[in-house]
Amino acid sequence: MIRTTILAVALALAAPAMAQAPTDAQIAHIAYTAGQIDIDAGKQALAKSQNKDVRAFAEVMVRDHAAVNDKALALVKKLNVTPADNPTSRSLTDGAKKAHDDQAKLAGAAFDRAYLQNEVAYHKQVNAALKDTLIPNAGNAELKALLETGLKLFQEHQAHAEHMLAALK
Repeated sequence: MIRTTILAVALALAAPAMAQAPTDAQIAHIAYTAGQIDIDAGKQALAKSQNKDVRAFAEVMVRDHAAVNDKALALVKKLNVTPADNPTSRSLTDGAKKAHDDQAKLAGAAFDRAYLQNEVAYHKQVNAALKDTLIPNAGNAELKALLETGLKLFQEHQAHAEHMLAALK
């Protein structure tokens, strides 16, 4: 179940690299969508997990991704850019719904493990997409800087999730 979600995310995030380069409006939408997906996953973890460390991690995910998304919304408003829905954003949303539904069936340690596994895999894929596709194709310097700041933060999230997952085993 998690592997299917990871594959869907990997394909979705690689899609812009395989087709023509995404526009800034598409990049903004992809980045915002990816952040919102992690906010929603964190909220699900807060609702389901009883593990204090998992809950603390989920709170950080909600807080940090919401802060980046708020900055992204302020930037697109300032630049008078309308984020453009695109196949990558839609695919991300579809994959996230499946992961959410799959994890909703789990409880206790099984949920915690699945949540952290998904967070590790998701951050790996999002970080790779930021580094390899979104940042290099961003035309606007402010958008590029925001994505670079997000990448640094999300790399920390990935390392934190990996550490927590290792501690669960």
